[in-house]
Amino acid sequence: MTRRDLLAASLALTGCARDRRPHLNVLNWSAYIAPDTVPKFEAAFGFRVRYSVYESNEEMFARVASGNSGWDIVFPSASFIPPMLAEDLLAPLDHRLLPNLANLDPAFERPVHDPQLHWSVPYMTGAAGIVYNRSLTPAPTAWANLWDEPLRGRITMLDDPTDVFGACLKRLGKSVNSEDPADLRAAARLAIAQKPLLRAYINAEVRDQLVSGDVLAAQMWATTSQQAIDESDRIAFVYPREGYPFYLDTTVILRESSRAELAHRFLDFLLRPDIAAANALASRTTTTDLAARKLLPAAFRDNPTLYPPPAIAALGELEIALRPETLRLRDRLWTEIKSA
Repeated sequence: MTRRDLLAASLALTGCARDRRPHLNVLNWSAYIAPDTVPKFEAAFGFRVRYSVYESNEEMFARVASGNSGWDIVFPSASFIPPMLAEDLLAPLDHRLLPNLANLDPAFERPVHDPQLHWSVPYMTGAAGIVYNRSLTPAPTAWANLWDEPLRGRITMLDDPTDVFGACLKRLGKSVNSEDPADLRAAARLAIAQKPLLRAYINAEVRDQLVSGDVLAAQMWATTSQQAIDESDRIAFVYPREGYPFYLDTTVILRESSRAELAHRFLDFLLRPDIAAANALASRTTTTDLAARKLLPAAFRDNPTLYPPPAIAALGELEIALRPETLRLRDRLWTEIKSA
């Protein structure tokens, strides 16, 4: 499982019946859209949507890398924009067809991976922190707390090299995007030192173990943590004081698309405040659409797990694309960690 739990499988089947209307092909993360968003778009514009899902950036990239995949729109994380540009997979955006860009939070108007939003539109953002059982005293406040001996066998880390290295690098006072081999090796040694304390490397599946009390603390994405909090008032979440990595997911139009105008309409539709708010509520995540936030219920809009206050948000560091040689080293070190 990835950071998104599956929504109803019916989303993947939208538009599959025989339908002679013009169509648009959309490939998105699972559980990343409200169930009625696609039907609303189809009703508004008279087109049908062929909608399918994927579980990782790597899966998405493999499905579109040929440049002849049949998809029009995909939702890559910001760190995958440079590799997709390097393979000439993306079409430039026409801002004249995206009037709802005005609804974006100013914090996402000039992202480092695409300062002019020439290739991508920010969609959702999220981060990994520490989710824990309130019985744990003192409550964790830092990544370093996940190395505490008394927690042996009752803590977990994500089964995700980006996030594990991000936590270790931040504990070392380094950037989550460090490409210094010495930093990465030091982070790997820190992870190996922690491993005897871990119950497992595990993703969203740990939620039930947290709720039951079998696991007392875990590195976990804010979205999944909020799902656990929704199930039990014994669960809480904190962004570590050393800082934390965060991801930004985007919408893009593939260069291979022959439906550029319709694809722009879909991207602009996602930026409508009512649609963006519904998508955030359904996926229990953080929208980049400032106008949409004003429509969210106060309890959701002011939720510090999903919408941390400015001082906490400032501790986050965006994950960006790394050089291929850095990724190869990190993958080797991750294999060493898992096999230690």
